[in-house]
Amino acid sequence: MSKGKFYITTAIAYTSRKPHIGNSYEIVMTDAIARYKRLQGYDVFFQTGTDEHGQKIEEIAAAEGITPKQHVDRVAGEIKDICDLLNTTYDKFIRTTDPDHEKVIQKIFKKLYDQGDIYKGHYEGMYCTPCESFWTESQLVDGKCPDCGREVKPAREEAYFLKLSKYQKQLEEYIESNENFIYPESRKKEMLNNFIKPGLQDLCVSRTSFKWGIPVDFDPGHVVYVWLDALANYITGIGYDPDGSSELYKKYWPADVHIIGKDIVRFHTIYWPIMLMALGEPLPKQVFGHPWLLFGTDKMSKSRGNVIYADDLVELFGVDAVRYYLLAEMPYASDGSITYENMIERYNADLANTLGNLVNRTVAMTNKYFDGVVQPGDEAETIDAELKALAVETVGKVDKLLAEYRVSDTLDAIFALAKRCNKYIDETTPWALAKDESKKARLGTVLYNLLESIRFTAVLLSPFLPDTADKIFAQLNTDIKDYDSLSEFGALKAGTQVGKAEPIFARIDSKEMFEKIEARAEASQEAAKEENAEVEGLAKIGIEDFAKVELRVAEIKDCEPVKKAKKLLKLTLDDGGKAPRTVASGIAKWYKPEELIGHKVIVVANLKPAVLCGVESNGMILAADCDDEAKVVFVDGMPNGAKIR
Repeated sequence: MSKGKFYITTAIAYTSRKPHIGNSYEIVMTDAIARYKRLQGYDVFFQTGTDEHGQKIEEIAAAEGITPKQHVDRVAGEIKDICDLLNTTYDKFIRTTDPDHEKVIQKIFKKLYDQGDIYKGHYEGMYCTPCESFWTESQLVDGKCPDCGREVKPAREEAYFLKLSKYQKQLEEYIESNENFIYPESRKKEMLNNFIKPGLQDLCVSRTSFKWGIPVDFDPGHVVYVWLDALANYITGIGYDPDGSSELYKKYWPADVHIIGKDIVRFHTIYWPIMLMALGEPLPKQVFGHPWLLFGTDKMSKSRGNVIYADDLVELFGVDAVRYYLLAEMPYASDGSITYENMIERYNADLANTLGNLVNRTVAMTNKYFDGVVQPGDEAETIDAELKALAVETVGKVDKLLAEYRVSDTLDAIFALAKRCNKYIDETTPWALAKDESKKARLGTVLYNLLESIRFTAVLLSPFLPDTADKIFAQLNTDIKDYDSLSEFGALKAGTQVGKAEPIFARIDSKEMFEKIEARAEASQEAAKEENAEVEGLAKIGIEDFAKVELRVAEIKDCEPVKKAKKLLKLTLDDGGKAPRTVASGIAKWYKPEELIGHKVIVVANLKPAVLCGVESNGMILAADCDDEAKVVFVDGMPNGAKIR
């Protein structure tokens, strides 16, 4: 019997480019919550998707020489592929270019305009293209966008506005009277004190300076501003329509929780609720703003050259290992961190040792001492009670922690049970019991307690590491996987024949893994060279082909070795652009970092990015092959950014 409905969403991913592993955390977290709710017996609807309109998309597509639709089709495909690769169980993948979504957005805009909540005016302010946001001078930080820190440009254009100010008091009262609406508490205080109480400015909800958006059908020169378009996906995706909504919408709305990044809490707890208030629709029950996953201590970004992608990690470590790291490494209210070193360490300590070794040796001992037959657990001793109690108590802990979206703490609780099992093995010494025939029944009880505790662990882990849980169930040879079976200890049936003991997670040799990572980086670098650089001996090119290669003078501002990559140096270059350029170069064999800093080199500036050992290389510096060494081409004395023709 269903415990009721549960509607959960992620923020929809912006289709500017392929998402990195930090972006992938959100979909995995949301999937784990959705799976656990299903396990508990809830009727779950889980929605994710892509945000595909806006000026930024239009500009990227123009630079690529393709249409915006061609660009978003490609990137949306990449995003969906990553969701599928990470074994996520979404029920709906919405795209804001879906015709039914676009049609309803036009109806929403017209409804709000007709009832006076949207009005026409002019906007004059500072505009950040990457964030699709207008700012006043007072909102800027050091003259730049307060959200992303990038440059802003003055803009003035005719626009439609949503009357945020009209609903300010209503929103403020709602947030203060619904203490669980914004999670965690720190985000709630930030929204109230920093944005709402100082006074809300009416929101620009249309643009005229670009075309890639949903047209305002009664004023064709305008397109719907991307935030109104994107936020409404949570209701259009389940069938909202101002002219009459679907049964699906009536069943699942309001959403039980929106899972979003901390950087877009303002949009989801101010703009979105006011849109719903204006439409006369219920507000979502909760908005949870999760922290970021950093590369070491830095935010992941292309300009920093520290982007890691989910598909690369899955190929190296496997799907469940990646899911586990993402979920276990991210604290509740502070940023998490990813490095290859940390990932290997967690893999070996938690997955291979604590969990994998526990399952392997328990199943192996059952096969060795009882021909694989699960024994009755009726020779109990006092020492057993603590393990049994912990198994049952862990279920309640997991319920409570996950209800507060403390995913990392949830996994800690589950692995605490696995650690207690390993301690129980040390306390009961099954190998010693096996030497005494009179202790045979006691040995059978010890192994039963371990097998049943492992079953508890597998059921609780199934929303987080679904493939791993299935492997454990296969080794236990049990189909008792339901949540209700965890109400008391002892559901595993005596007389069951366990399967063969096989390692679930083989321990990783750190040295070998880093050699593999470096080899992949080198292969990626070579592929980039083959794709983008000309090789001696190929057919001659015309001047129009050479003109496609953009060569610039760049100064080496910083240089450091790439960890565990013997041949690579990470160069930070000033090529006259607004942001530093990161390039990974395989010249570590011939140059030390201090020998390069301050020199000027020629960089291929329009080379497609390539990820090399976790460093995203945005370009290539020129060097000459001289017998057995490479010599960098230095151009000291030339101005930074000068083009080589």
